[in-house]
Amino acid sequence: MPEAFLFDALRTPRGRGRPDGRLHGVKPVTLAAQLLQALERRNTLDTSCVDDVLLGCVTPVAEQGACIARTAALFAGWSWKAPGMQLNRFCGSGLEAVNLAAQKVRSGWEELVVAGGVESMSRVALGSDGGELYDSPDFIPQGVSADLLATLNGFTREALDRYALGSQRNAASAWREGRFSRSVVPVRDGEDRIVLGHDEHIREAVTLDALAALKPSFAHIGQSRYDAIALRRYPQLRRIEHLHTAGTSSGIVDGAALALVGSEAAGKTHRLTPRARIAAAAVSGEEPTIMLTGTVPAARSALARAGLDVGRVDLFEVNEAFAAVPLHFMKELGVPAEKVNVNGGAIAMGHPVGATGAMLIGTALDELERRRLSYALIALCTGGGMGVATVIERV
Repeated sequence: MPEAFLFDALRTPRGRGRPDGRLHGVKPVTLAAQLLQALERRNTLDTSCVDDVLLGCVTPVAEQGACIARTAALFAGWSWKAPGMQLNRFCGSGLEAVNLAAQKVRSGWEELVVAGGVESMSRVALGSDGGELYDSPDFIPQGVSADLLATLNGFTREALDRYALGSQRNAASAWREGRFSRSVVPVRDGEDRIVLGHDEHIREAVTLDALAALKPSFAHIGQSRYDAIALRRYPQLRRIEHLHTAGTSSGIVDGAALALVGSEAAGKTHRLTPRARIAAAAVSGEEPTIMLTGTVPAARSALARAGLDVGRVDLFEVNEAFAAVPLHFMKELGVPAEKVNVNGGAIAMGHPVGATGAMLIGTALDELERRRLSYALIALCTGGGMGVATVIERV
């Protein structure tokens, strides 16, 4: 079976997902199109040879509607021969796009695929596409699920705050040291002026005292209705401890990311140098009320398919949907903190839901190369109780 290689990975900076954010005035199709143009330039890419463009997008309505992958490719001036597809696995969409690209290549049916995601959360509100999930009798909002996860694990408010502080410090250090310089492509306006060149959500000056002063974000909504649903599912608990705040939850942001995936033959034909191979991938379904534990079974499945035990993995990128998520992951798999999200995560930089998974692929790849390490595992939990994970090996 052919191998699937990562030839390149790039992303936009993440802009605050609100009207005063720097990317609010930039349409999502423009975010994706500018990255496609950058990918073409960086790799001297003949776009007529791209077999498919796959973009995750969690809210594919309004400006993100129709098939934004095809629309963005046409906006970018790519050959009309490059088709496109939008896909949605909630927060795991960007990573699932990369995994699907790898499957296409490994099947031998396609040779060169672009995969990633885009989400403009300031322009297209999360959840505005509707759906029946919210009417499910097992459903509770993710913030309440995060508090449920923390309660079941016995995580304290201080532990969550300390984790969030570490995310902010790691992200700030990574930017100061230029660790994102290879992957981040500034967003520009119509006159080629930089609109945003750095992640806008980071709070470098935050302190533990400042985090401790924040009020819990999900107590009112939990106590109004959803705590009762959680307690029916988990009767061993007397109550849900509402611990997560705005400081220990992922930031709402705008952004896009892409990866160039292909076969060894495509690399030779197009003079592309492989940076890593996609060793394995997996998805999982989990109990939908707690919802946020899917990273663990997905990671275990991906590791088994790669023939690796957890100790052989050098770096982990576990999406920081809420602080309890990576803490739960580390506890369940016995992963040391110094291997997880070493350059910060979504608590510090934000979570553009359709794009985050592809962003984490690039972050992991860059850091493997910087440290000259071998294996990284990327994992995200998703709405509805799912998980997605990928193992990459540096070439």
